[in-house]
Amino acid sequence: MKQVKTKPSSKIKAGPRRKKSEAHIPYAKPALRSEAFARALIDAKTCLNSSETLEELFNEAAKKAAAVAREPFKEYWPYLQTMLRLVRAHHRGEYGQVPHDALLWVVAALNYLIDPFDLIPDKTPFLGFVDDATVIEFVADRTRQTLDDFMTWETSGGC
Repeated sequence: MKQVKTKPSSKIKAGPRRKKSEAHIPYAKPALRSEAFARALIDAKTCLNSSETLEELFNEAAKKAAAVAREPFKEYWPYLQTMLRLVRAHHRGEYGQVPHDALLWVVAALNYLIDPFDLIPDKTPFLGFVDDATVIEFVADRTRQTLDDFMTWETSGGC
């Protein structure tokens, strides 16, 4: 009988293979790993528990959005505007079909936007809103269906 030689087992275990899509994990972006974003998420929970705080956030974020350049936000500018309208409609009780998690992400993004001392301070020339745009992009992608549903609701007359 012929003996079959086997290779000795390796003590080093191979880790899971990373898919190409995993190479670009959104949390890999510094703004999303920053203390400022963690603060924005914590503050979002507080905002959702207080009608007055949510209204204050909306007012500050709308004022800030009106004053910032659109360029860093690129094609996500309309989604920032939609986030603002969504929060306003939700706060007024006009639109209640927002999943809690999606609303939390949107409010966190707006909190990050109004924070002047986030990862890249807003007063930094040319770069001050790049990190804000990164957060808006991430949240828009994460809540795209909710934002699209809201826009559909708006265009159908808010019914």
